[in-house]
Amino acid sequence: MIGEVYVIKQGIVGLVLLITFQFILIFKIEPYANYYFPFIWFGYIFVVDAIVYQKNNDSLICNHFGTFCMMLIFSSIFWWVFEGINYFAVNDWHYVGSYTAIIWMKLIYKTAAFSTVLPAVWVTYDLVKALHLFDKLHFNVKYKINKITLCCIVAAGVISFILTAYIPTLAFPLVWIYFFLILDPINYMNKQPSIIENLINGKLNIPVSLMLAGLICGFFWEFWNYWAPVKWVYHLPHLNFIKIFEMPILGYFGYLFFAWELYAMYHFCMWLVKGKEVSSHLN
Repeated sequence: MIGEVYVIKQGIVGLVLLITFQFILIFKIEPYANYYFPFIWFGYIFVVDAIVYQKNNDSLICNHFGTFCMMLIFSSIFWWVFEGINYFAVNDWHYVGSYTAIIWMKLIYKTAAFSTVLPAVWVTYDLVKALHLFDKLHFNVKYKINKITLCCIVAAGVISFILTAYIPTLAFPLVWIYFFLILDPINYMNKQPSIIENLINGKLNIPVSLMLAGLICGFFWEFWNYWAPVKWVYHLPHLNFIKIFEMPILGYFGYLFFAWELYAMYHFCMWLVKGKEVSSHLN
């Protein structure tokens, strides 16, 4: 009963945040519209997590709050890494508009905003799994994989990383897959949850659920970004046409594999933190 009361309050807080900051964005109410991102996304996270709890009697925030807090930290680190890759290598997006705040406050705000990325994808992934859309989706044949193949996949990820640094105008899409290629085989070899493990066992529920979660979050990232006075805009070489909001339509394919990348990065970091203990909750 206490859990149900808590989750109802969490859902209400989330709805209030979503509705309030959607209104603020549409009417560009300053200065609040400039700082919408973490508020609207925490609202989204709270609402989706509450729905998951109602369906499963188990959810990330309500039952695994420590894991949720770890995700907030990992998420900030992950996206600062992507910001660095964008700045120093691919230059696929830049920000327009400005914040009326001193530099350290901007850094705190951005870190708070980046902290929502991983939890947003994961509560959406939890919701997709709770709907049982892909429970019966599987291969009939199981595959074997050896260490040589795994090492080749890691090598492909390293090569992809190098290519984005040296020929970014051609290799920039690889940003959204090479951390997966590098880390997922390492997770598999260390008995951590991995996409590879699911694929070689013919199980598609987790891989496909993650892809749909990434696409759903990608849609909302771009939707809310479109209304924002401070936003990111893209200049993707060869792909900058037929935009849905600010994102070129082909760019949405990146969100499918970005979710795999987050999954691999999260479980790799949890393995570093907890050693041989298999990461909890999001398997």
